[in-house]
Amino acid sequence: MNVIKYNLFPGGAHHCITLSYDDGRAADIRLAELFRENGLKATFHLNSGRLGMGDVITADQIPEVYRTHEVSCHMVTHPFPTDNPDISVLEEIIEDRRTFEAACGYVVRGMSYPFGNYNSHVIDLCRTAGMEYSRTTLSTKGFGIPQDFLTWHPTCHHNENVMDRLEHLYDFDKHGRMRLLYVWGHSYEFDNANNWHVIEEFAKAAANREDTWYATNIEIVDYINATKALRVSTDRTMVYNPTAIEVWFTINDQAVSVKPGETFKL
Repeated sequence: MNVIKYNLFPGGAHHCITLSYDDGRAADIRLAELFRENGLKATFHLNSGRLGMGDVITADQIPEVYRTHEVSCHMVTHPFPTDNPDISVLEEIIEDRRTFEAACGYVVRGMSYPFGNYNSHVIDLCRTAGMEYSRTTLSTKGFGIPQDFLTWHPTCHHNENVMDRLEHLYDFDKHGRMRLLYVWGHSYEFDNANNWHVIEEFAKAAANREDTWYATNIEIVDYINATKALRVSTDRTMVYNPTAIEVWFTINDQAVSVKPGETFKL
């Protein structure tokens, strides 16, 4: 019997790196450019109600600052979601979406929880407001794909020995599963601690690996959902891809891919 495993990222990569930074402070300008220079991709979670206040970037800056990256929601006023009525939570997410969709020209589908604060009811509200993922602040130190993207726990904060996590991303995995390194933080922390070298060293070390896919949060969500949408024949000799995304996988330990709308036949 043929053995099919959903264990590859785009291009046949076993590894993926994504980054996630909150609050939209001016230090994002330096950070976003650092990531671009090294071929990394990040998701920046912004509060639409704080744009242009203090050292927070303005709405007009968004398209240029975050080009090649993803902009997503962090709620208008950065509240504790569990302390607010349902209508407030919904309005804060939807208003973020409205603002950032106008600025970026694409549908905004993700967020991070302010203060890492959420519960099961907040998750339901986020889903109702069109959110397909939301990042928490609970570090796993691991490299797994989340079972529920609306409780997406990152691997680590950038101050949690991030170079060690990068090194262990490439540890041998006898099961050959996909491994995802998710680093999060706030760009202004590098100014406050005067430690930009931490993320500069990481970016340089993480860059330009042929065995690694560099992706935004939503690109990962879309890809994993596409793998789940594949349809497989009973004898496992055919795999149909009904999605708009090329999906990679192994069959009998051989890397293959199936293009959008096509059927792979062994």
